[in-house]
Amino acid sequence: MEISSEKSVPEAKVWSLCKLPSFWSSTNNASPSASSSSSSFRNHPDNGLPGDHQSSRHNPSAKLPSMNIKSFLPTRRRLSLDPSNKLYFSYEPGKQVKSAIRIKNVTKAHVAFKFQTTAPKSCYMRPPGGILAPDESLIATVFKFVEPPENNEKLVGKKSRVKFKIMSLKVKGDMDYVPELFDEQKDEVAVEQILRVVFLDVERPCAALEKLNRQLAEAEAELEARKKPPEDNGPKIVGEGLVIDEWKERRERYLARQHVDGVDSM
Repeated sequence: MEISSEKSVPEAKVWSLCKLPSFWSSTNNASPSASSSSSSFRNHPDNGLPGDHQSSRHNPSAKLPSMNIKSFLPTRRRLSLDPSNKLYFSYEPGKQVKSAIRIKNVTKAHVAFKFQTTAPKSCYMRPPGGILAPDESLIATVFKFVEPPENNEKLVGKKSRVKFKIMSLKVKGDMDYVPELFDEQKDEVAVEQILRVVFLDVERPCAALEKLNRQLAEAEAELEARKKPPEDNGPKIVGEGLVIDEWKERRERYLARQHVDGVDSM
């Protein structure tokens, strides 16, 4: 009996050394208070892992906040403008001055455009709107009355409070332009650009003033070309569908003259 008691002591020491660490066993047999403390650690703001992120990692079905990807994408322009963001006017107080801007459709669809201004009583556009086919362009002319300055203040080089807005709308094919198109399809209307007014000194030539005069001349030429009726190079139609062929007419005159000459010789 004494021998067995002496052997049991070393065996107890060996088993005590092979026991699992206390923190391993505590995780498996954790009390409710321990689990609550661990959850509070996960939700603690200083641990760098917020509770909702932890729950999403352990719960794949957790929903993430919905995001509209289109809102982060840049808006694709339908129109190309030249100048791109300004309207230049010659500074002539007490007179009506003109500016010009080229508008080009850069899409593969027909696009309607429309002008708006914050000063409709002193400004107007020609044309105020229209429809452009793919790759088609035109030069619009903008008219503005320049108010005399107060206290002899010059506005040359300064931005005016007057602004212009160009809007665009995709339409189905070639059609007649009416301003009501933009009211009927408000959700499809896009603001292309807001243009600011900049005055130029006519006594000081600059690149912007030269470009303005050149575009104004091109706008007048395009307007005169639109006023002319289209040339008709087809055959002449007289009466009810009678087509006159010039070659046949000459031949008939020649035969008639030959007949008259033969009669006279007899």
